[in-house]
Amino acid sequence: MNKYVAECIGTFWLVLGGCGSAVLAAGFPDVGIGLLGVSLAFGLTVLTMAYAIGHISGCHLNPAVSVGLWAGGRFETKELLPYIVAQVIGGVIGGGILYVIATGQAGFDVVASGFASNGFGEHSPGGYSMTAALVAEVVLTAVFIIVIMGATDKRAPAGFAPIAIGLCLTLIHLISIPVTNTSVNPARSTGVAVFVGDWAVSQLWLFWLAPIVGGFIGAKLYNMFAKESE
Repeated sequence: MNKYVAECIGTFWLVLGGCGSAVLAAGFPDVGIGLLGVSLAFGLTVLTMAYAIGHISGCHLNPAVSVGLWAGGRFETKELLPYIVAQVIGGVIGGGILYVIATGQAGFDVVASGFASNGFGEHSPGGYSMTAALVAEVVLTAVFIIVIMGATDKRAPAGFAPIAIGLCLTLIHLISIPVTNTSVNPARSTGVAVFVGDWAVSQLWLFWLAPIVGGFIGAKLYNMFAKESE
């Protein structure tokens, strides 16, 4: 159970830290932390938790990462579903804590604010289409898995994986916040969407499908080009 509790806590921290920075601090009051600050916040949640729980659960914090590592032969099939369940529970807890904090401000409207939910079309921050959102999420998740598998490869320098992974997630957010508000993580998307309901839930399918497909592709690609040098 220690692994599942660690994944739950870690994903809770990712949603509270990353989405919390977007909801509470991105534009506060007139000049907030902005896109760069939110991107760094997501990267820092993974970086800090990788050092805190990496030795317990591997610090996946993301169903797409768990699926990718499974597809790449780095993760056992029997652990896949329990990890995903723990991650989603942690994400929803993080979203719940954030909801309690955010609604403590007079006049806060969770639906109107978007609550850091992921979306496409009229719910994309930059008005990007469903196709653009799908491509961005698949490709960026694939690259994320390649970085994770490469940084944690036994041939990689020891001890630096959390830094590479955290900075990769930061870069992913810098690229795709305008497109989808950046998911690459179904648990992160679910954790806030359930409190918005409405459009956030109706568009949630894309932010499960695309990251999981991207995770699978990234793992297969890494094993393909890394195999010869083993």
